[in-house]
Amino acid sequence: MNTQFIKNSFLGLSACALLFTSCQKEESFEEVDQKSDLARAQEYAQKIGYNPDHITIDDFQFPDGTSEERIYIEDDIALTAADFYALEDMNSMAKQYRTTNLVTGTNRTIDIIGYTGGGGQGLTSTQQTALQWAVANYNRLSGVSLNFRLTFGTSYQDKDMVIYRNPSNTGAGGSAGFPSNGRANKFVQLYAGMDAYDTNVNEHVITHEIGHSIGFRHTDFFSRASCGQNTNEGDGGVGAIRVAGTPSGYDATSVMLACFAANEDGEFGNNDIIALQAMY
Repeated sequence: MNTQFIKNSFLGLSACALLFTSCQKEESFEEVDQKSDLARAQEYAQKIGYNPDHITIDDFQFPDGTSEERIYIEDDIALTAADFYALEDMNSMAKQYRTTNLVTGTNRTIDIIGYTGGGGQGLTSTQQTALQWAVANYNRLSGVSLNFRLTFGTSYQDKDMVIYRNPSNTGAGGSAGFPSNGRANKFVQLYAGMDAYDTNVNEHVITHEIGHSIGFRHTDFFSRASCGQNTNEGDGGVGAIRVAGTPSGYDATSVMLACFAANEDGEFGNNDIIALQAMY
């Protein structure tokens, strides 16, 4: 989600030259490999009905500061290569969408933790309050079977979902993933640029990324109009099924628009609530 990552001898010099050439070749091979990985991901994205222009490969940082390479779709959805290449063409899996990409059964009680550790990964006090507000908004909805149990701390390993700050990304927004095997996505990042925004805007971004983690796509996936664009993200193998009772056109009130403004109030739009009630 975005707003609008010396030696003096001849022998020594020769050795350095050889080493430099070797390093150049190694870097060149690595660059080719990275380009090849991206090209392959874009080719697969197009095959399953996703816009390849929205596919990137970048590092995804964890709360402990370690990172791994992930494939990004729609800017703020980060998937492992295994999860990405497990996506299928929606033409052949439409009937499975709701069981494959939603949270199911007892997994709908979600233990969520706001990370408070050091190293820049801990949520700021503003973000901790925003997380409390976001969770309260989900829990107060009637007719929705999800239940979030919020704690704060550093022991996130046994939790279903962890919300934390990524100090390495200075942009404004965050990233998450989609549900897998009936469980909510676990890792939800807030980028360091969110430090400049108030509690309501942080609440909005947290609510948005939790939304992805339980199965929401961008409301304006068909146009990305909230970003000032006119491009279709495609169904991407994860589905782009309009929830019954919600409009098919642009909904300016939705918390799940692809991009956000600096004056967001952090609250669900009416159609967001209708969608959650239909999904859960």
